[in-house]
Amino acid sequence: MVALVVAGMAVSAWQPHDRTTWFLETVWVFVGLPVIVLTWRRFPLTDLLCCLLAAHALVLAVGGHYTYAQVPVGDWVRDTFGLSRNPYDRFGHLMQGFVPAVLVREVLTRTSPLRGSRWLAPLTVCACLAFSALFELFEWAAAVIGGHSADAFLATQGDVWDTQWDMFCALIGATVSVLLLGRIHDRRMARLDVTGAARAAAPTAAPRTSTARTR
Repeated sequence: MVALVVAGMAVSAWQPHDRTTWFLETVWVFVGLPVIVLTWRRFPLTDLLCCLLAAHALVLAVGGHYTYAQVPVGDWVRDTFGLSRNPYDRFGHLMQGFVPAVLVREVLTRTSPLRGSRWLAPLTVCACLAFSALFELFEWAAAVIGGHSADAFLATQGDVWDTQWDMFCALIGATVSVLLLGRIHDRRMARLDVTGAARAAAPTAAPRTSTARTR
């Protein structure tokens, strides 16, 4: 999966629509991937979360290469269904809630007293919504600093309610993720715990010595 993400990022970086926009959209991959690799031996992730993170990285790579407002598949969906805008930006914010929900849920379950708690699901959704709001503040700062050059990064496409729609999509994505993947995720974490416990309990093989040679 690391190789797949690196390859996707390399293709995305090849002649993007706007280099600054590409970096702003994909910087999360540059931050997250090294952290996952460096902490893997101490804190390995479930295979479910790894698949989702890889998929999210590729979504960011595509959006960064074309800019979210000009992704070709989004143009096709817009023209086919008669939409008023390219919907790839909305899809990206759905993923912004859907995937981090599993990440937050896994971290909270494995490192806090919230395992099995009824508060786990609502706190997971709240954390994802908070991150979405933080990302919107990040976009606002980019717009203030970059002026018109930040239009491609914002991808508002003329919608004055774009910020609210983005956070709403992230909220929907996080909620659906918790409801849809909760039990599957629990089983994956349980399997990871069993595997880790088995490795920790495995006896170290003692070197075998020959009695004849000792004599």
